[in-house]
Amino acid sequence: MTTNRREFIERLGATAMLGAIPLTTMNPALREFVQPEPTSFEEFDFSWTNKLKGKAHKAIFDCAEIESGFGVWRAGMWEGQYHATQGAKPSETQTVLVLRHAALVLGFQQDFWDKNNIGPDDKVTHPLTQQGTTSNPALLSSTRNEIPAQFDALMLPAFINKGGIVLACNVALQFFSMGLAKKAGITEEEARKRSVAALLPGVTLQPSGVFACVKAQEAGCNYVRAS
Repeated sequence: MTTNRREFIERLGATAMLGAIPLTTMNPALREFVQPEPTSFEEFDFSWTNKLKGKAHKAIFDCAEIESGFGVWRAGMWEGQYHATQGAKPSETQTVLVLRHAALVLGFQQDFWDKNNIGPDDKVTHPLTQQGTTSNPALLSSTRNEIPAQFDALMLPAFINKGGIVLACNVALQFFSMGLAKKAGITEEEARKRSVAALLPGVTLQPSGVFACVKAQEAGCNYVRAS
Protein backbone atom coordinates (compact mmCIF):
# COMPACT_ATOMS: atom_id res chain seq x y z
CA MET A 1 0.00 0.00 0.00
CA THR A 2 1.43 3.42 -0.92
CA THR A 3 2.01 6.07 1.72
CA ASN A 4 -0.57 8.41 0.20
CA ARG A 5 -3.21 5.71 0.13
CA ARG A 6 -2.43 4.66 3.71
CA GLU A 7 -2.71 8.27 4.91
CA PHE A 8 -6.02 8.64 3.09
CA ILE A 9 -7.47 5.55 4.78
CA GLU A 10 -6.21 6.65 8.19
CA ARG A 11 -7.81 10.06 7.77
CA LEU A 12 -11.04 8.50 6.59
CA GLY A 13 -11.09 6.29 9.69
CA ALA A 14 -10.40 9.26 11.94
CA THR A 15 -13.28 11.18 10.36
CA ALA A 16 -15.62 8.27 10.96
CA MET A 17 -14.51 8.08 14.59
CA LEU A 18 -15.16 11.79 15.06
CA GLY A 19 -18.65 11.32 13.72
CA ALA A 20 -19.33 8.72 16.41
CA ILE A 21 -18.22 10.96 19.31
CA PRO A 22 -20.97 13.01 21.04
CA LEU A 23 -20.18 16.64 20.30
CA THR A 24 -20.78 17.71 23.88
CA THR A 25 -18.01 15.40 25.14
CA MET A 26 -15.49 16.17 22.40
CA ASN A 27 -12.20 17.86 23.19
CA PRO A 28 -12.89 21.62 22.75
CA ALA A 29 -9.77 21.88 20.59
CA LEU A 30 -11.45 19.67 17.98
CA ARG A 31 -14.88 21.25 17.92
CA GLU A 32 -14.19 23.93 15.35
CA PHE A 33 -13.41 21.19 12.80
CA VAL A 34 -16.80 19.49 13.19
CA GLN A 35 -19.75 21.44 11.89
CA PRO A 36 -22.82 21.39 14.17
CA GLU A 37 -26.36 21.38 12.85
CA PRO A 38 -26.46 23.62 9.75
CA THR A 39 -27.69 27.18 10.07
CA SER A 40 -29.44 29.03 7.28
CA PHE A 41 -26.81 31.14 5.56
CA GLU A 42 -29.51 33.69 4.77
CA GLU A 43 -29.28 34.99 8.35
CA PHE A 44 -25.67 36.15 8.04
CA ASP A 45 -24.90 39.79 7.28
CA PHE A 46 -21.82 40.47 5.17
CA SER A 47 -22.41 44.20 4.68
CA TRP A 48 -19.58 44.94 7.15
CA THR A 49 -17.15 44.48 4.26
CA ASN A 50 -18.44 47.77 2.80
CA LYS A 51 -16.80 49.63 5.71
CA LEU A 52 -13.42 48.39 4.53
CA LYS A 53 -13.61 49.94 1.07
CA GLY A 54 -11.29 52.86 0.51
CA LYS A 55 -9.38 52.37 3.75
CA ALA A 56 -5.62 52.75 3.35
CA HIS A 57 -4.78 50.91 6.57
CA LYS A 58 -6.91 48.02 7.79
CA ALA A 59 -6.35 44.97 9.95
CA ILE A 60 -8.18 41.90 11.18
CA PHE A 61 -7.47 40.77 14.76
CA ASP A 62 -8.13 37.07 15.28
CA CYS A 63 -9.17 36.51 18.91
CA ALA A 64 -9.54 32.82 19.80
CA GLU A 65 -8.88 32.78 23.56
CA ILE A 66 -10.40 34.74 26.45
CA GLU A 67 -6.94 35.61 27.85
CA SER A 68 -8.34 38.24 30.25
CA GLY A 69 -9.75 40.17 27.27
CA PHE A 70 -6.31 41.17 26.01
CA GLY A 71 -7.21 40.29 22.41
CA VAL A 72 -9.86 43.01 22.46
CA TRP A 73 -7.42 45.46 23.99
CA ARG A 74 -4.85 44.75 21.27
CA ALA A 75 -7.40 45.39 18.55
CA GLY A 76 -8.11 48.82 20.01
CA MET A 77 -4.51 50.01 20.15
CA TRP A 78 -2.99 50.20 16.70
CA GLU A 79 -5.22 52.78 14.98
CA GLY A 80 -4.30 55.56 17.42
CA GLN A 81 -0.65 54.66 17.06
CA TYR A 82 -0.93 54.90 13.27
CA HIS A 83 -2.64 58.28 13.54
CA ALA A 84 0.10 59.56 15.86
CA THR A 85 3.18 58.16 14.13
CA GLN A 86 2.24 57.62 10.48
CA GLY A 87 0.13 60.69 9.85
CA ALA A 88 -2.89 58.53 9.00
CA LYS A 89 -6.32 60.08 9.35
CA PRO A 90 -9.07 58.29 11.33
CA SER A 91 -11.00 57.97 8.06
CA GLU A 92 -8.10 55.97 6.59
CA THR A 93 -7.97 53.22 9.24
CA GLN A 94 -10.32 50.35 10.06
CA THR A 95 -10.17 47.35 12.40
CA VAL A 96 -12.01 44.03 12.27
CA LEU A 97 -12.11 41.95 15.46
CA VAL A 98 -13.12 38.29 15.18
CA LEU A 99 -14.32 36.54 18.36
CA ARG A 100 -14.10 32.80 17.82
CA HIS A 101 -13.46 29.55 19.71
CA ALA A 102 -13.25 30.25 23.48
CA ALA A 103 -13.24 34.03 22.96
CA LEU A 104 -16.84 34.03 21.71
CA VAL A 105 -18.04 34.73 25.27
CA LEU A 106 -16.31 38.13 25.22
CA GLY A 107 -19.13 39.23 22.91
CA PHE A 108 -21.86 38.45 25.46
CA GLN A 109 -23.43 41.06 27.75
CA GLN A 110 -22.58 41.02 31.45
CA ASP A 111 -26.03 39.94 32.66
CA PHE A 112 -25.71 36.83 30.46
CA TRP A 113 -22.34 36.12 32.06
CA ASP A 114 -23.94 36.44 35.49
CA LYS A 115 -26.95 34.25 34.72
CA ASN A 116 -24.81 31.47 33.23
CA ASN A 117 -21.75 31.60 35.52
CA ILE A 118 -19.42 32.12 32.56
CA GLY A 119 -16.56 33.70 34.52
CA PRO A 120 -16.06 30.87 37.04
CA ASP A 121 -16.86 28.12 34.54
CA ASP A 122 -14.21 29.38 32.09
CA LYS A 123 -11.77 30.34 34.87
CA VAL A 124 -11.63 33.93 33.58
CA THR A 125 -9.08 36.24 35.19
CA HIS A 126 -9.13 40.00 35.62
CA PRO A 127 -6.69 41.63 33.16
CA LEU A 128 -4.91 43.70 35.81
CA THR A 129 -5.04 41.62 38.99
CA GLN A 130 -5.00 38.21 37.25
CA GLN A 131 -7.40 37.01 39.93
CA GLY A 132 -10.53 35.05 39.09
CA THR A 133 -13.45 37.24 38.10
CA THR A 134 -17.16 36.98 37.30
CA SER A 135 -16.93 39.99 34.98
CA ASN A 136 -16.53 39.99 31.23
CA PRO A 137 -13.00 41.46 30.92
CA ALA A 138 -13.92 43.12 27.63
CA LEU A 139 -16.67 45.15 29.35
CA LEU A 140 -14.88 46.53 32.41
CA SER A 141 -15.32 50.20 33.29
CA SER A 142 -13.65 52.80 35.47
CA THR A 143 -17.10 54.07 36.45
CA ARG A 144 -17.51 50.82 38.42
CA ASN A 145 -13.94 51.01 39.75
CA GLU A 146 -13.00 47.89 37.79
CA ILE A 147 -10.11 49.46 35.85
CA PRO A 148 -8.27 52.80 35.70
CA ALA A 149 -9.89 55.30 33.34
CA GLN A 150 -6.99 55.05 30.88
CA PHE A 151 -8.18 51.55 29.91
CA ASP A 152 -11.80 52.48 29.15
CA ALA A 153 -10.92 53.26 25.52
CA LEU A 154 -9.72 49.67 25.01
CA MET A 155 -12.99 48.02 26.06
CA LEU A 156 -15.33 46.42 23.54
CA PRO A 157 -18.12 49.07 23.76
CA ALA A 158 -15.60 51.83 23.03
CA PHE A 159 -14.16 49.80 20.14
CA ILE A 160 -17.65 49.42 18.63
CA ASN A 161 -18.63 53.05 19.27
CA LYS A 162 -15.63 54.34 17.34
CA GLY A 163 -16.53 52.21 14.31
CA GLY A 164 -14.70 48.93 14.96
CA ILE A 165 -16.18 45.85 13.28
CA VAL A 166 -16.82 42.91 15.63
CA LEU A 167 -17.62 39.48 14.16
CA ALA A 168 -18.66 36.38 16.13
CA CYS A 169 -18.21 32.72 15.18
CA ASN A 170 -21.44 30.81 14.58
CA VAL A 171 -19.75 27.43 15.06
CA ALA A 172 -18.56 28.49 18.53
CA LEU A 173 -22.02 29.83 19.29
CA GLN A 174 -23.63 26.54 18.29
CA PHE A 175 -21.39 24.60 20.65
CA PHE A 176 -21.92 27.13 23.42
CA SER A 177 -25.67 26.78 22.91
CA MET A 178 -25.42 23.00 23.14
CA GLY A 179 -23.66 23.30 26.48
CA LEU A 180 -26.12 25.91 27.72
CA ALA A 181 -29.08 23.72 26.74
CA LYS A 182 -27.72 20.83 28.78
CA LYS A 183 -26.84 23.05 31.75
CA ALA A 184 -30.14 24.96 31.83
CA GLY A 185 -32.39 22.05 30.88
CA ILE A 186 -33.76 23.79 27.80
CA THR A 187 -33.84 22.95 24.10
CA GLU A 188 -30.83 23.76 21.93
CA GLU A 189 -33.08 26.03 19.86
CA GLU A 190 -34.03 28.04 22.94
CA ALA A 191 -30.41 28.12 24.11
CA ARG A 192 -29.28 29.45 20.74
CA LYS A 193 -32.03 32.07 20.79
CA ARG A 194 -30.90 33.28 24.21
CA SER A 195 -27.24 33.30 23.17
CA VAL A 196 -27.88 35.34 20.02
CA ALA A 197 -30.00 37.80 22.01
CA ALA A 198 -27.17 38.17 24.54
CA LEU A 199 -24.60 39.35 21.97
CA LEU A 200 -23.62 42.98 22.42
CA PRO A 201 -25.25 45.42 19.99
CA GLY A 202 -22.82 45.81 17.12
CA VAL A 203 -21.55 42.21 17.16
CA THR A 204 -22.29 40.49 13.84
CA LEU A 205 -22.59 36.70 13.61
CA GLN A 206 -20.67 34.99 10.78
CA PRO A 207 -20.69 31.35 9.51
CA SER A 208 -17.44 30.74 11.40
CA GLY A 209 -14.57 32.71 12.84
CA VAL A 210 -12.19 31.25 10.27
CA PHE A 211 -14.59 32.31 7.51
CA ALA A 212 -14.62 35.85 8.92
CA CYS A 213 -10.82 35.99 9.05
CA VAL A 214 -10.54 34.92 5.41
CA LYS A 215 -13.31 37.29 4.31
CA ALA A 216 -11.58 40.24 5.99
CA GLN A 217 -8.24 39.38 4.41
CA GLU A 218 -9.89 39.13 0.99
CA ALA A 219 -11.12 42.68 1.61
CA GLY A 220 -7.52 43.79 2.10
CA CYS A 221 -7.02 43.51 5.88
CA ASN A 222 -3.65 42.55 7.34
CA TYR A 223 -3.95 39.56 9.66
CA VAL A 224 -2.97 39.84 13.34
CA ARG A 225 -3.25 37.03 15.88
CA ALA A 226 -4.82 38.78 18.87
CA SER A 227 -4.89 35.91 21.39
